[in-house]
Amino acid sequence: MESKDLPSDHNPLIHKDSRSVGGREILLFLAALPLFGLPVFWLLPDHSLLSLLGLFFGVGLAAVLVAVAPLGRAAAPALGFRAVGWRPLLFGTLGTAALSIAVSQIGLEPQGVKQAMRVAHEPAAFLISLALLAGLAPLVEELVFRGLLYGWLESRWGPGLAFVVSSLAFAAAHVEPAHAFLVLPLGLLFGLLRWRTGSLWPSLVAHMANNGLAVAAAAYLQV
Repeated sequence: MESKDLPSDHNPLIHKDSRSVGGREILLFLAALPLFGLPVFWLLPDHSLLSLLGLFFGVGLAAVLVAVAPLGRAAAPALGFRAVGWRPLLFGTLGTAALSIAVSQIGLEPQGVKQAMRVAHEPAAFLISLALLAGLAPLVEELVFRGLLYGWLESRWGPGLAFVVSSLAFAAAHVEPAHAFLVLPLGLLFGLLRWRTGSLWPSLVAHMANNGLAVAAAAYLQV
């Protein structure tokens, strides 16, 4: 019996019982974003940073759910929620922590990150920041980039292109050049985890752990 830790392309049966993400799902996602986002933004009474982050990622999650709804029970495996062994979870998280520390030594300080960490430093906002930045944000980002986008590209042009394009798109989505530059190595690692395991779990767990450590550090260190 093959180990669940082996690369997904070593197991030809891994995708047998699941449908892949198609162009329909991508179009539904892109259509749902403004459909949900614009009315909620107009009605939002508080435009503070945490409120805007909650709106942004909440709308993103809703758009993903709408996009994959036509897949029914096949939605979860299509997005990459497939069983995986404990080793990719552990070593993916440790590797992400080491890479994040190494990247932080470059010395760049993106303004968006500084603002978010400054808010997390406030005791009253810590739990909300933790829920948004270490829970909702990585969940939505992984669903969008290593779930929808990766799944769509992989089904048509293979995992190699899916790895490269989804990793670059993940970095570009952070908009601010310094921030995009800093998260690109992490995006490549997350994409590699997705490629080699065939599962979204390792990158999702590593992403959440990384963001959680950053928020926790901001709560005790002056930004």
